[in-house]
Amino acid sequence: MAAEIRNAYVDFSTMTASIVAVESDVIRDARPVTGYGFSSPGRYAQGEIIRNRAIPRLMRAEAKALLDPETGDLDPVRANAIMFEGEKPGGHGDRSVAIGAVDAAMWDLAAKLRGQSLAQLFADRFGNGAVADSVWVYAAGGYYQPGSGPDALVAEMTSYLGQGFEHVKMKIGGAPLTEDAERIAAVVEAVGDGARVAVDANGRFDLDTALAYGEMLTPFGLLWYEEAGDPLDYALNAELARTYSGSLATGENLFSVQDSRNLIRYAGMRPDRDWLQMDPALSYGPTEFIRMVADAESNGWRRDRFIPHGGHQLNLALAAGLGLGGTECYPGVFQPVGGFLDSTPVNGGRVKVLDHPGIGVEEKSNLWAHFRDL
Repeated sequence: MAAEIRNAYVDFSTMTASIVAVESDVIRDARPVTGYGFSSPGRYAQGEIIRNRAIPRLMRAEAKALLDPETGDLDPVRANAIMFEGEKPGGHGDRSVAIGAVDAAMWDLAAKLRGQSLAQLFADRFGNGAVADSVWVYAAGGYYQPGSGPDALVAEMTSYLGQGFEHVKMKIGGAPLTEDAERIAAVVEAVGDGARVAVDANGRFDLDTALAYGEMLTPFGLLWYEEAGDPLDYALNAELARTYSGSLATGENLFSVQDSRNLIRYAGMRPDRDWLQMDPALSYGPTEFIRMVADAESNGWRRDRFIPHGGHQLNLALAAGLGLGGTECYPGVFQPVGGFLDSTPVNGGRVKVLDHPGIGVEEKSNLWAHFRDL
């Protein structure tokens, strides 16, 4: 996943990711049924925690401890709890990435054992049983690249429109405010409407800078202003929400239901216009992400205000099965994890949801190439 790009904080030239295969003792077509999982863009691989903590706990567990006592089916929720045994509360970070990759593989395996798509399994267990035919997606990119200027940025953003996207997201905070203002203006002019453009500061700003950017951004009428300050600085976000009338988005660096609950309690987030972006693969997997969704619902948030970070097939299944507002997509970076199936191009800003077993890793050729020999 390494790439010669950067955001306001991170140089991605050394970025790595974790991939996991969980093999069952069920044989179909002369092969064990296997679940596949992967970590999401933006965090590094966590092989040490996976190999020395998460997997040994699962291997030591009695078989019945992993099964739903009523149906006898593999239950990823119970497996997730086993992986967390011996861990202290709090300190959510790298271990959430490690457990998240294994948790995703357990959900992929559970769906395959039931002969279902993962989207359908999510819909059956946590939705109304119906899977969306398609999901709204936006193209995330606009990173700072060595030697490139506004012309290259505009060319990139407009290329996404040519690929079927109707909304794009670009990075800010890695250049002075005046330079970022010129970059945004060029992109808005090129795509034709500020409401089609989101900006992402990746948590770079202090309060004064966040407010100054908010004042600069307001006339553009953007889709949203994302992660202005540190993800745990709820006071900064609350103050920004009091002064910035447009939509805010945040949550990709909150990895537990306790943290997302504090965001809702203390960060001034407004359910009528703001967006929640928790990343399922990074936050202990779909199991914890679904808890976040349920907790937000109990505090007055609709599911369609969730647009998870990550831009991959796992999030597409969650969005389709749970009725979320959409999901991110990385059409140009973070391959092979980013993006969707080879057979599901973006059309009118939406991606069709197919009825394939599990997540669908096997249907994405460049991603499957990394799994098939595990």
